Amino acid sequence: MDFRTLFALPAVLVLLAACSGGPTNPEQAKPRTLDQIKDSGKLVVLTRNAPTTWYIGRDGKPTGPEYEMVKAFADHLGVKPEFKRRGSLTAILDSLEKGEADLAAAGLTATDKRKQRFRFAPSYQEVTQQVVCRRDGARPESVDDLVGLDLKVVADSSYTERLRALKAAGHPDLRWQETSNLDTEALLRQVWKRKIDCTVADSTIVDINRRYFPELITPFNLSKDQPLAWALPASSADLEEAIADWLGRFRSDGRLADLREKYYGFFKMFDYVDTRVYIRRIDKRFPKFRTYFRRAAEKNDLPYTLIAAQGYQESQWRAHAKSPTGVRGIMMLTRTTARALGVTNRLDPRQSIFGGAKYLARMKERFSDKVDEPDRTWLALAAYNLGRAHLHDAQKLAREQSLNPHRWRSLKKVLPLLAKKQYYRHLKYGYARGTEPVRYVRRIRDYRLVLKNELKD
Repeated sequence: MDFRTLFALPAVLVLLAACSGGPTNPEQAKPRTLDQIKDSGKLVVLTRNAPTTWYIGRDGKPTGPEYEMVKAFADHLGVKPEFKRRGSLTAILDSLEKGEADLAAAGLTATDKRKQRFRFAPSYQEVTQQVVCRRDGARPESVDDLVGLDLKVVADSSYTERLRALKAAGHPDLRWQETSNLDTEALLRQVWKRKIDCTVADSTIVDINRRYFPELITPFNLSKDQPLAWALPASSADLEEAIADWLGRFRSDGRLADLREKYYGFFKMFDYVDTRVYIRRIDKRFPKFRTYFRRAAEKNDLPYTLIAAQGYQESQWRAHAKSPTGVRGIMMLTRTTARALGVTNRLDPRQSIFGGAKYLARMKERFSDKVDEPDRTWLALAAYNLGRAHLHDAQKLAREQSLNPHRWRSLKKVLPLLAKKQYYRHLKYGYARGTEPVRYVRRIRDYRLVLKNELKD
């Protein structure tokens, strides 16, 4: 709320505005009604360019969690989404208040202060504010430890709101800088480059960026869980109702969970040492095999970074790798599998990579047409690791538990049960270390994300 405007208004008008739920700023443009949005054929949305909101994918097309949700809602309304990108949170909120869009979908926390200016749709996700520093730098363990540090955060963010509340609640010496020129991702990079001591970021943003900057640490949380939601003009009650109705069905149909799995489902474990070693090996080991991965992927219609990440998970890109169970080579093929694939020398990196890619492509073909991407790829990777027979058992178990056997988020719940007697004794193929394929898929997704960022091609 703009308090200068508030004090300039007669008290009775302030009271009426508050009771009606309308905008408290008389300068705020009147928003379009839901009917006007439908009649126009487009939904105008403010967002920002970031991996947790909206960005251009490798295929040159827009993607991102907020993008996909907005598109799904626009499809529900029968209109086309029109995205307007702004460079800062301040610009996004100011543009929304000026009536330049119907809503803002930009990873916004629904804070009490923002609710004084805007209406918020129901929350679609919760995040935690985290203090982020560099491993070999400042390591504060409490709010008091932040005093004296070079702490910089995004202006007009939920972070500044939280810091002000902490300052007023018993930490008068707390100081920080605010910036409207840099976003949270850029501030994380500054911490990584040692230009500032620490910043504050949402847990989802931290999860993604620690893969790119493994030296970053989160010494403590600055807040409890907070809701993310779309912001609307204060008087857009009909639009809020439409979003609530759609989001309820989007959630109950499992589509919201699918979206979260797609973008965040594999950010569970973080191994600083492993990631640092991996990045070094991208520079030193990967170039020797890069051409093989590219050609094998093209031949089998697979993303080459996926095959490369799988190769690292299997052998750390060591051509002569060997496990106690007898699997060998970069793609760790069994003797039987190699023979079926026409691989005569498992230690030949070219043969191993081409054989592994061919085998993964075969695994993808062995699932029902009801299995869509990216689930088909995750299920195929799990089958590569554990065997198609055990995946068949896992799908059977998923059905018995009223879960979708065609979705990876369902199978990763039931796969660990294959190691429990009360479950596997009733299954056709019996015991299996079901936790392994869950970790296997998660780490390949993780490695692939880092590889794509390092290669930038």
